[in-house]
Amino acid sequence: MAPDLVNAANQTTGLIKQASIASRAYVTFLAGNGDYVKGVVGLAKGLRKVKTAYPLVVAVLPDVPEEHRRILVDQGCVVREIEPVYPPENQTQFAMAYYVINYSKLRIWEFVEYSKMIYLDGDIQVFENIDHLFDMPDGYFYAVMDCFCEKTWSHSPQYEIGYCQQCPEKVKWPAQMGPKPPLYFNAGMFVYEPSLPTYDDLLENLKITPPTSFAEQDFLNMYFRDIYVPIPPVYNLVLAMLWRHPENIQLDQAKVVHYCAAGSKPWRYTGEEENMDREDIKMLVNKWRDIYNDETLDFNKDLKQLPAAVSEGGVALFISAPSAA
Repeated sequence: MAPDLVNAANQTTGLIKQASIASRAYVTFLAGNGDYVKGVVGLAKGLRKVKTAYPLVVAVLPDVPEEHRRILVDQGCVVREIEPVYPPENQTQFAMAYYVINYSKLRIWEFVEYSKMIYLDGDIQVFENIDHLFDMPDGYFYAVMDCFCEKTWSHSPQYEIGYCQQCPEKVKWPAQMGPKPPLYFNAGMFVYEPSLPTYDDLLENLKITPPTSFAEQDFLNMYFRDIYVPIPPVYNLVLAMLWRHPENIQLDQAKVVHYCAAGSKPWRYTGEEENMDREDIKMLVNKWRDIYNDETLDFNKDLKQLPAAVSEGGVALFISAPSAA
């Protein structure tokens, strides 16, 4: 029986000095020298606005420039360099090139100085405190179910027959096609427990896993299939749900919004792409921008916020848990 969501009061953590001390943190991933650093800054400020009790760790690849790392440290983030994870060549030629670098996200299972972490993509914003997700029972992988209705799924049998797990009764899975596909989550947000044995096993399985289009997202779905527990869409509102399954969405209750639709990145939004002229999209983009531009949400060491950490080569110089983001 799947565990229920547990609502709990926020808990604070103190200075983290060693792996044996149970701790929690949010974590995101950043690669390259592009403008995604703005997304991570917005995420850090959003977490601070909702008064999270836990830090934001940013796993950065070596190609993230020092200037961008300093921006993140100045925003109170724990910056930790990781080495890329390269899947076998027979995978990369089939996976969408845009997603291949995301295999490096597997490195976050090495962050064993934390007992539990919540992963958030850099194009996500948190509008309500979700610290209570850390209190869900251990031993499971928690994430929000994805939708199969967008064109990016056109390669799949789900898309071809119009089946979607968001509305399984609308178009039922044909018996002649065999067992119904297992529940499939969006890997832009998930709750997990770092573990070196799990990390090692992930890399070993990566070597023998058949190639797929969605790269690490497909891989994580296969690997954690037996312990995956769905959580409500309010914890990862993928924007396409607004026009694909509006009956499943209560926009005013969304706690976490994922700006993953084409043209929706708030720091480069023009409103010209398909569906981007919708009023609900404009509202969500403006909400993100309000947080990003709010200077009162900038990290302030003078307000007794503990310093963040910069790490090199994956080894932290020091790691602290600031009172917010």
